[in-house]
Amino acid sequence: MAIYQYCTPDWLEESARIYDATPEFQEKLRKLSAKVCYRVKAEPSWGLEKDILFGTFVDSGRLTRLSFFSEAEARKEADYILSATPKEWKKLLKKENKFITVFLLGRVKLEMGSKVGLLEVAPHGNTIIDCLTQVELQFPDEMSAEELAEYVTYVKKFRSDLGV
Repeated sequence: MAIYQYCTPDWLEESARIYDATPEFQEKLRKLSAKVCYRVKAEPSWGLEKDILFGTFVDSGRLTRLSFFSEAEARKEADYILSATPKEWKKLLKKENKFITVFLLGRVKLEMGSKVGLLEVAPHGNTIIDCLTQVELQFPDEMSAEELAEYVTYVKKFRSDLGV
């Protein structure tokens, strides 16, 4: 199984490809229509010099977008923006925590959107996490010094290219 680095276009593209090829995900999320962006807060030790946003847009179970967003684009297009530290997102993606738990405890914060509306989306959180973890993920705190240096260079390049 290929290893994908966290918070990179490669990871999102492969996750979208797998989602589209997996009717089970589409069926589980058929009642969901939501545009959710996730803010990964800056963590220089992870190579994230500033916050980065990515999002999952789903319309009746159909994935319409899984990509990175600029701040302005996220605020214009998303229904919700959720924010957490990279370490908190890692725990969710490694399934060490449940979304609803960390949200209610305030470790994932709602920056934009209705809390009531988000509570309707929340039961689908674990399925969305399943969609994003069909590949083996490597997080920056698991990288060697050389891998981290390459990752930092890659992150700077794709962020510049994408304007995010």
